[in-house]
Amino acid sequence: MTDIFDVIADGTRRDILRLLLSESAEGDGGTSVTQIVSQLGISQPTVSKHLKVLREANLVTVREEGQRRFYSLSVGPLEEVDDWLVPFLIDAYGDQAPMIDIPFAPLPAATAHAAEVVGRAAASAKHVVTSALRKLGT
Repeated sequence: MTDIFDVIADGTRRDILRLLLSESAEGDGGTSVTQIVSQLGISQPTVSKHLKVLREANLVTVREEGQRRFYSLSVGPLEEVDDWLVPFLIDAYGDQAPMIDIPFAPLPAATAHAAEVVGRAAASAKHVVTSALRKLGT
């Protein structure tokens, strides 16, 4: 397997990953090579070369539709980078680590509803337990 750090060391590949991240916030259909070429202003062969490296590192997935290919970000391999980097941040900042603003795609409606139901159930359970402990005098 290619070293993830070698893969993300290239600025063009990081630009492609950023673009795929921002596009994933708008929808989950994937981003075509044509869109990547257009938005980044680099040649199609260059984009294809970098997408191949990203695909081999499992950082992107591809969906084929006829002659067109749509790429989506796959963040799982970046956990290795996260695991390596976090101890340095903790050591450098301790409890004063800066807040990192990460744009996330909105949850699908069904997932958001399920999260809300689970959250309400957890709050209700906490209330029941807290009330019971008060009655017991603890």
